Amino acid sequence: MYAIIDIETTGGQFNEEGITEIAIYKYDGHEIVDQFISLVNPEIPIQPFVVKLTGINNAMLRSAPKFFEVAKRIIEITQDCVIVAHNASFDFRILRTEFRRLGYNFEAKTLCTVELAKVLIPEQPSYSLGKLVRALGIPMADRHRASGDALATVKLFKMLLDKDLEKVILKELIKTEIVKGIAPKLLDIVESLPSKTGTYYIHNEKSELIYIGKSRNIKKRINQHFTGTTTKCKKIQAEVFTVTYDETGSELIALLKESEEIKINKPILNRAQRKTIFQWALYSEYDNNGYLNLKLQKADGRKKEITSFTTLQEGKNSLFRIAAEYHLCQKLTGLYITQSDCFQYKIKECDGACIGTISPLIYNERVQSYIDKNSFDNQNMVLIDRGRTINERSAILIENGIYKGYAFYDLNYQINNIEILRNIIIPMQNNRDTRNIIQSHIRRSKSLKIKKF
Repeated sequence: MYAIIDIETTGGQFNEEGITEIAIYKYDGHEIVDQFISLVNPEIPIQPFVVKLTGINNAMLRSAPKFFEVAKRIIEITQDCVIVAHNASFDFRILRTEFRRLGYNFEAKTLCTVELAKVLIPEQPSYSLGKLVRALGIPMADRHRASGDALATVKLFKMLLDKDLEKVILKELIKTEIVKGIAPKLLDIVESLPSKTGTYYIHNEKSELIYIGKSRNIKKRINQHFTGTTTKCKKIQAEVFTVTYDETGSELIALLKESEEIKINKPILNRAQRKTIFQWALYSEYDNNGYLNLKLQKADGRKKEITSFTTLQEGKNSLFRIAAEYHLCQKLTGLYITQSDCFQYKIKECDGACIGTISPLIYNERVQSYIDKNSFDNQNMVLIDRGRTINERSAILIENGIYKGYAFYDLNYQINNIEILRNIIIPMQNNRDTRNIIQSHIRRSKSLKIKKF
């Protein structure tokens, strides 16, 4: 659990400042679960430049509660939380100073979104809160007021959690929970999970990731792990300490995150998934008569493939559909059609595409039109899919045929402004697996929208 804080002060000499406003949002990594916002009477005058900056003046604070009157609420909402702030050393120092004046030693772990952003979103021209959130397309209201700044920090921190592919932030939080002795039973773990699409992370008692998976229903899938009788399920049941998750809304992003994060974190129970799952590939080659043939073969990394498939049957099914849609000769695709195949895939035998009834030039144009449509080579596009909420969408960026990563957005201009999209993208590796995951999903998905630029 995180307590995301912003504090406005009177200004003045070091360690003599007083708090004029405080905002705290309690955040569980997915949504805000509690909040506290209040003006505070600092009992000392506010510096003129601070009045001009924040709009908070001495008259506004005369009837506001003093710090000792809100101290108990601050302790309650931050208990067992990691304190998160933009320039955390400042906010935490001010908070500790106020508590010290009351004779109370306020202690907590802290995270600074400035330092996290420098690591996870490098090469930004500025890391001030206002300029950074503007560059990332994060909406912001009430700048230099505690509530507005804290809420912008929540949205920034949410983006930083998404970009933390090595799960460093998450692992540190789980270490804190282990020290406190939290060890929920399997049923409690399942009950805490959502029935939504996303990736999930199974941790052991050392906070290590032992398994990463994806599902369209996280709760149902974890329940299957906890009730399964396979060797892998039994190991999960024996070693699990807690389960964390990232909602994605989009099944495609869940697949891409799963593939990338297994390669980065190498969980011990994902050993088999570290290798590619795409064992069959579709290739094109010219025959002696000048016809461009499509051939389904075992994947060979030395050849340039059009697309890949996890099983031979998936590849055959796809090739039948390609032959029917593009009127391709069954013999040139290596498919020998039976009557049942003709009925199932609505293929007329040969369909006017037999060798001798059509010239290589016309036939090859049909094959090439399929290849062009299904190849990413030199293409610039954004794949738009569902987001994590009804007001959100996801975007997958492909530039010059290279998969760059994904992002979530809730403002239309983010998707229209390619520079902002590049800033908010969670960068991912472009490899054979990611390309094939995307191509496979495009073949199957009806909700995916493709926007070329």
